[in-house]
Amino acid sequence: MNQPRAAKLTWLLIAIVGALTVFPVLMLVLGSFSEGLTAFGVFTLDKYVDAYTDPALAEVMLNTVIFVIGASVLSTVLAVFLAYLNTRTDIPFKFLFGILSVIPMMIPHLLFSVSWALLLNPSNGLLNLGLKEVFGLEEAPLDIYSMWGMILVEGLLDMPIAYLIIAPAMASFDVALEESSRVSGASAWKTLFRITLPVLRPAILAAFILGIVRSLASFAVPSVIGMPGRVPVLATHLYEMIATGFATDYGKAAAVGMSVLAASVTLIVVYRALTAESEKFVTIAGRGFKTTVIELGAARMPLFALVGVLSFVLIVLPVAVLAYTSFMPYSMVPSARAFSMMTLKHWRDVLGDPISILALKNSLFLAVVGATLGVVLSVFVAYVIVKVKTRAAGILDSLSYLSFSFPGIVIGVGFMWFFVQTPLYSTIWALLLGYIATYLPYGIRPMSSAFVQIHSHLEESSLVCGASPLTTLKRIIVPLLIPGIVSGWILLASMFVRELTLSVVLSRPGTEVLAVQILRFSEDGLWGKLSALGIVMIAITTALVVLATWVGSRFKTA
Repeated sequence: MNQPRAAKLTWLLIAIVGALTVFPVLMLVLGSFSEGLTAFGVFTLDKYVDAYTDPALAEVMLNTVIFVIGASVLSTVLAVFLAYLNTRTDIPFKFLFGILSVIPMMIPHLLFSVSWALLLNPSNGLLNLGLKEVFGLEEAPLDIYSMWGMILVEGLLDMPIAYLIIAPAMASFDVALEESSRVSGASAWKTLFRITLPVLRPAILAAFILGIVRSLASFAVPSVIGMPGRVPVLATHLYEMIATGFATDYGKAAAVGMSVLAASVTLIVVYRALTAESEKFVTIAGRGFKTTVIELGAARMPLFALVGVLSFVLIVLPVAVLAYTSFMPYSMVPSARAFSMMTLKHWRDVLGDPISILALKNSLFLAVVGATLGVVLSVFVAYVIVKVKTRAAGILDSLSYLSFSFPGIVIGVGFMWFFVQTPLYSTIWALLLGYIATYLPYGIRPMSSAFVQIHSHLEESSLVCGASPLTTLKRIIVPLLIPGIVSGWILLASMFVRELTLSVVLSRPGTEVLAVQILRFSEDGLWGKLSALGIVMIAITTALVVLATWVGSRFKTA
């Protein structure tokens, strides 16, 4: 593409992506200084004073710090443990690690949280009921509605992402360094803490910081587990300001949201710095490199059993609990009597509920249309970032990555201030734009990786032969991008189906989505209906993945 056209395309994309990412932040800032939605532009500091002198804020901040650090430590420790087993030992069936790193991300966080609530809630949790029967207990021994319950569930949810960061670094670690330490007389533990972990420090810290960002932005776990247990964190504190009670205060919510946004953006900057400086810790260069597999000996099968249990907890258990609950008239321990009482009542109720059907239609529309528009925009943005080497392209890259640091419920408040000034307020189009803006980085990254693999000579040869830029894009570039397009579409569609944090702020009567309807069922204790609708959500996500993969394979063979 010639320079003038490339410059025009770049600045057009900067305007589009900037509107999607910068405007909500700008509106969040202005909203925090405004008296209210109906008095936008009437500036005051009262909202900051009210927000940060609230006596409840101290407890919320302390709970938030404990929650995000605890969950991040748990996810990082589990990821280091699993990455070491997978890349450095002779543990059998290593394909399980690939499943552990991918499949759990397809299960919506909301449903994962609900499944643990169904197992360990103190009133009628399936596991608690079983323990009471077996040991003759009068009270439930475990209570998921607590800080430890929030940390456990969030840590398990964030572990796959931490694993994907740490495992490649662990796999490329030159074990000659460890061997030198052992030859010098150091013990295995001393070698681990003096050699292995320090060299892997950038990857471990990156996983830990990303875990903090994800926990800080998490709403599913705090809403399903924290709110019933009266363990408020910033996400639920904001939610209660704007979605409960009779006097919602978007200005106060925006004021609190500013501190959350500032913390999240700062952490993302630190995360990018850590990943950018990882070259300082390179252990593989031009010299020979060898990998050594550590024999586990007698611990081989027990450790494999532990990985199998973790796989069951992360993948099988959430879906099995939801499926079982969706057929039961009330919570009861699995038994012959329980299976004889199975009924389709909850399924009939859900499939006959007009609001649930509307939520289903809205989620399908947002997934298909939103993912398609998101991928189209991602293709152009990725093209400019990778192929157009200008300062403006660098600005576009920074803008496209910006929304990655936005906590959903916080930026949802910013979008609320933005859309309320337009005809888009309280429409499905507001959700569509909000989804695309928030998840755009997840579409751009696969596209960027795909563009990197396409040499510029292919494009230049097409243009020299007389083809137009559009024809070149259609006949040469796009066919080669099919794997990246399919990956990006699957990722965006699955995220749009299960999106919750932005939806709880922007959805209104008539624009309900599946995640919001499931949350409503959870708040009302309608576990059977919730489970049935949750299985529908998982089925839709799986169907979208299968369909997109099939379409991608058809294009490859065409």
